[in-house]
Amino acid sequence: MYKLEIDLKRGNNLAVRDRGGGRSPVSSFLSGKEVFRSKTIHKNLNPVWDEKTTIILDCLSDPLYVKVFDYDFGLQDDFMGSAYLYMESLEQQRCIPVTLVLKDPQHPDQDLGSLDLSVTLTPKDSPVEERRDSTSTLRKVQTYRWKPYVNKQQSLRLSELHRKSQLWRGIVSIALIEGRSLIPMDPNGLSDPYVKFRLGHQKYRSKTVPKTLSPQWREQFDLHLFEETGGILDITVCQLDLSTLSKEHTHHLDLPLEESRGFVVLLVTLTASSHVSIADLSVTPLDDPQERREILKRYGALKSFSNFRDVGIVQVKVMRAEGLMAADVTGKSDPFCVLELNNDRLQTHTVYKNLNPEWNKVFTFNVKDIHSVMEVTVFDEDRDRSADFLGKISIPLLSICNGEQKSYVLKNKELTAPTKGVIHLEIDVIYNAVKAAMKTIVPAEQKYIEEEPKVSKQLLQQNFNRVKRCIMVLISYGTYINSCFEWESAQRSIISFVMFVLVVRDTTDTTMEAMFDWEAVEEDKEDKESEHKGFMNKLYAIQDVFFSVQNALDEVASNGERIKNTVNWTVPFLSWLAIAALLSAVVLLYLVPLRYLVLIWGVNKFTKKLRDPYMIDNNELLDFLSRVPSDVQVMHYRELRVDPGQSPSKRRRPIQS
Repeated sequence: MYKLEIDLKRGNNLAVRDRGGGRSPVSSFLSGKEVFRSKTIHKNLNPVWDEKTTIILDCLSDPLYVKVFDYDFGLQDDFMGSAYLYMESLEQQRCIPVTLVLKDPQHPDQDLGSLDLSVTLTPKDSPVEERRDSTSTLRKVQTYRWKPYVNKQQSLRLSELHRKSQLWRGIVSIALIEGRSLIPMDPNGLSDPYVKFRLGHQKYRSKTVPKTLSPQWREQFDLHLFEETGGILDITVCQLDLSTLSKEHTHHLDLPLEESRGFVVLLVTLTASSHVSIADLSVTPLDDPQERREILKRYGALKSFSNFRDVGIVQVKVMRAEGLMAADVTGKSDPFCVLELNNDRLQTHTVYKNLNPEWNKVFTFNVKDIHSVMEVTVFDEDRDRSADFLGKISIPLLSICNGEQKSYVLKNKELTAPTKGVIHLEIDVIYNAVKAAMKTIVPAEQKYIEEEPKVSKQLLQQNFNRVKRCIMVLISYGTYINSCFEWESAQRSIISFVMFVLVVRDTTDTTMEAMFDWEAVEEDKEDKESEHKGFMNKLYAIQDVFFSVQNALDEVASNGERIKNTVNWTVPFLSWLAIAALLSAVVLLYLVPLRYLVLIWGVNKFTKKLRDPYMIDNNELLDFLSRVPSDVQVMHYRELRVDPGQSPSKRRRPIQS
C-alpha cells in the first residue's frame, strides 16, 4: 500500500471550449474509478486550484489518469484533455514538482495546455510516515482531510468518502422494511412518509410512499463505518447506537420514533471490514472438536421438542474467487461478496483492483427453515453509485455436503446462464430433522427485499408451456389408467383390479356435500362511466390482467411440477417426509373411522382463531409443496461443472431450459 499526496496547483493555456472564449475548468483524478474531483474555476484560461488530496494506491504499476473538463451546467461536460502520471517513475518520500501535458487521443497534435502539480509518494507503513504521525496527531488528521471549500460541499463530501474508503472498520447494511402506526400529517388524515439516514458524512433518503400511515419501503442501504465515525446512526427522528449491536448478525429492530410517532422496522447488519488468515479459518466453531460436539448435542434428537424456531446452524467459509469479470476501465474490479439466507444478509470486505480476490471470511447463520436457499452474489464496488453485478449462485441447504470445499461457477442475475468467474466456498450445515420436518407444514418466511415482478411476453409464453407440459403429463396418466380397463396388458389389469378391490372394500356410506356459492355481479351505472376512462387507465387495466394471467400460469405450473418432483425424489428429505405422512394417514384410516377424522379436522379449523386470534391460517399441503422446488428452481440451483482445463474467465454456453 502506498500513499500519494497531490498538490494540484494550476493549469496553463488550457483549450477554449466555450463560445465566449472563456471556460470553466474542473479536473478529476482516476485510479480505476474517480477518486478526486477539483473545484470549478469559472471563465479562466489559466485556473489556479491550489487543492491538496491524498490517494491510497495498491500498487505502482497502474498509472493515475488525470482528466480536465469544461463544466457546463445542465449539459454534458466537454472533454479538454487528459494525461497519465506514472508512479514507477516517482522518487519515494520526496516532494516532486510535475508538469502534465494534456492530450486528446482523437487529436494527438493539438496543443491543449498543461497542469502543474507536486506529488509525494510514501509507503503507507514507512518509518518516515510513522515518525511524522507520532509528532503531531493534528497533522495526521489533516493529511486525510480535504481542504474545505464552501461552494463545493457536495463534491467535497463525495471526495472525502473516496479518500476514506481504505479506512473502513465495518459496513452497516440496512434493510428498511416498513412503518407502523405513524401519525397523520396531512388534512386528509394520512401522510407521505419517507426516511432519512445519516452516519457521519453519509446521507441517504428512502423513496416516498404517498398517502399512508403504514408504508412499505423494502429498500436496501449500505453505509461505511469509518474510524472517525462515532457509531451513531441518525434515522429521521430517532437514533441507533451501533456499538450495542453484535457483528456478523442480522438484527430485526422495531425502532420507536420520538414523541410516540409510531415505529420503523429495520434489518440491520454490521460486518467487519478485515479478513482473517488461512490459519485462522481452522479455529472456527464447527472445526473445533469440543465446540462441534456441543453444537451437535444442541441439535440432537433429545432436543427435538425444545425451541422450535432454532432448527439448525450453517457455517460458510468464503475463501476466494477466480477469473471475475472486469468492471473498471483499467481491466480490474473491486469485488466483494454478499451472502443472503432469507432475510439475513452478510458481506465480505472489498478487495481492490483484483480479479482473483481472497476474502477468507467465515460467516454463521441460524437456520429457521432447512428448505431455505443461500444466495451468494459477487459485486464490484462503486463508491459513487450502486455496485455492479459480477455473478451469483443459489445453494439449497439440503444439497450441501458438509466440510467439502467446492468451486461454484457464477451465473447471471436470472441464474439461467454462466458468467465469468468461479467462487470457492466451504459450507457446513447441522440441523435437527424433527424440527425441520415440523417447519415444512407451516408458512415459509417471507423475504422482505425482492425485485419487483415484471410483465414479460417471454415469461408468459414460458409459463404457458409449463402448464401445457403438466396437462400432457395428466393426459398420459389418464391414458395409462384407461389401458388398464381395456385389458391391453393382462398382468397390469389384474394387478389394478386387485388393488381397486382392496382399497374400496371397507369404504363407508358417508357422503360429503359441497356447497358452492356463486356471486352474482350486477351491472350498474359504473359500467357506463367506465367507457369514459382515459387511455392510460385502460392500459394499466390491461397490464394488470396480463400480469394476473402470467402469475396464475406460473402458480399452476409450479404446483404441478412440485408434485412431480416430490414423486421423482428431487429432494429426498421431502419425499421421505411425504411417504411418512402417507403411511401415518393409512394407519389412522385403518384404526379410526373417517368421520371421526373429519370431525377432528373441522373442530380444529373452527376453534383455531379462538385459541390463538393472531394465528395465520394456512394449508399444510400447500406449505409442504412450497418447499419442493419447481423445474425452474431446479435449473436455478443446478451446479455448473468446473472444467479444470478451461480458464474460468472464458464464457460458457447458456443453460438450455
